[in-house]
Formats: sequence, C-alpha cells, structure tokens
Amino acid sequence: MLAGVDMKSIVRRAVALTVVLAAIAAPVSAQNYPVKTVRMILPFSAGSGSDVIGRMIAGALTAGLGQQVIVDNRAGAAGNIGAEIAARAAADGYTLLFANIGHAANVTLYRNMGYDIVRDFAPVTQVASAPAIVVVHPSLPVKSIAELVKLARSKPGAINYASGGAGTATFIAAELFTGLAGIRLLHVPYRAGGEALTSVLAGETSVYFAPLATALPHLRQHRLRALAVTSRQRVPLLPQMPTVAELGYPGYQSGNWYGILAPAKTPRDVITSVRSATVNVLAAPAMNSRLAELGYVTIGDTSEEFAAHINSEIAKLSKVLRDLNVTAN
Repeated sequence: MLAGVDMKSIVRRAVALTVVLAAIAAPVSAQNYPVKTVRMILPFSAGSGSDVIGRMIAGALTAGLGQQVIVDNRAGAAGNIGAEIAARAAADGYTLLFANIGHAANVTLYRNMGYDIVRDFAPVTQVASAPAIVVVHPSLPVKSIAELVKLARSKPGAINYASGGAGTATFIAAELFTGLAGIRLLHVPYRAGGEALTSVLAGETSVYFAPLATALPHLRQHRLRALAVTSRQRVPLLPQMPTVAELGYPGYQSGNWYGILAPAKTPRDVITSVRSATVNVLAAPAMNSRLAELGYVTIGDTSEEFAAHINSEIAKLSKVLRDLNVTAN
C-alpha cells in the first residue's frame, strides 16, 4: 500500500461516485428517447383493419417522437406470430406491438402460445375502437339480416363466411352472431384480413364481418352489399345503416379495438413518452377527423386503464367463447 493513502476511503468514494453518475445518467438516457428508429410490429397483413390504422399512427408518431417509426407486418396465427416476436424483443422502447381484440380472444382460443399477453407486455395506450359491418357478395340473394338468417336456416352450413383466422375480430363477430341467431355458417379462415376481404370481393366466400375502414371503399363502388353494423349504436358515418341489435338481436355488439403495447419491463418513463406522443397524435384535428371518416373512435387512455381493459376483455371473451364452444382448431 502506498504511504499516506487510505485505500478504503478511495474505494468508498469511487462507489459513491458511481452511484451518483448512474443516478444522473439514467434520467438523461430516458430524456433522450428515442435516439434511433422505432419498430412497430403489426401482427396482421397489409390491407387489414389493423394495418390501416396502425400505419396512420406509426406515420404520425415519426414526427411526434422525432425518430422514424417503421411498420413491420408479421401476420399469422391470428396475431400470435407478431406478438411472440414482440414479446421476445429488448425492453427498451424500440420495439412496440400494435395489438387488437384478437390478442384477448387468443388467450382462450389457443393453447401453448409462446407468449402471455398480460405477463409479457406493458400496456401503453388504447388507440381506438371500431365496429365491423356485415357485408355480403352481391350474388348472395339477401338484402337484410332477416333474409340472411332465413336463407342460412334453410341451408344449414351451405353459406360460408370469411375471416382473417380463428381468434381475429372478424371471426369473433361472426361467431357471436351465429350463436345468437341459431344458424350455422361454414367458416373459411384465411391467413389474414386482407385475404378474407379479397375472397368475398371475388365471390369465393359470401359473408364477411368486415372492418368498417376496409369495407367502405368497396361499399361505395357497390362491390359489396351492407346489411348492418355490429356496434351497440348506429355509426355517425352511416346513419341509415341499422345495427344488428336493433334488427332483432338485442345485446349483440362486436367490434375491434387497437392499442400499443411494449415488452414487459420497458422503463416507465419510456412508456410515458410513447403514450404522450400517441395521445398528441390522436388529438391532432387532421388525424382525429381522418379516423372518424374511416369509422374509428379515438381513445388515448392511460396505461392503467388500457391494462384494465385488456383484462376485462380476456374475461368477457373467455366466457363467451367457452359458452359457444368455439376454438381455434
């Protein structure tokens, strides 16, 4: 030991300095987020309802966060493939998941998933909700829900319906309706919503509980015929279109919700930064107006409220799907 040097004192001071520097560095790092490109995993196909709104939000967040937010479509297994990729990503705020109602349904529908939507993710905010609209190919000889039910009862299992796969919002909406109406339609699952929409446009399938945003252009071109919306109340965008509930099925309500999740253990201040930027995006008049034109209802709730919503949806859908004996197989 060097003469006159107290090594224990030096060590204590070094440790103390390390602690101080760490305390200073942590908030500086958080304040600088993000410093590179952010990836938003969209676990559904291009052209799906989730893709439409997800790309709009990602594009606006690029300006809101000051770094590019890129969309990474990882479709398949009703959103499970993309969700598993996101769950395994680093919890640093540079990978986000754009989730929807299907992820709550999948808890009941699928076994042995490679992730847990509650345990493996930190909710950021629920972005929006949207109803579906019951559409049919013009070749199907029905112009109302009553006529659809009558035809389905006369030909059990002969009329088919498309979905983006078991567990997706389009699947849930259809299964809830067939259960209430006491009819049997043949389920034709596709790998993604975009493919399901293409199938009904081509007449390969007859019925589709379509996301309103993706169906609107085709309704205006008379390539599809609309029968009813699935929301509890009529949609301001289509005030003359009745709801399924008012056509003899009180209590029926279905639709989709969309929200941003981050991998679990993502720093709280990073979650707050992403949420604040998202809420600002939703509040912008141009974005709010555009989403309304597509039938979306903006939300922007707190992380805690979104977490409670996800848990509530898991419980609700679990009961409904088990009562209907619906599985993903």
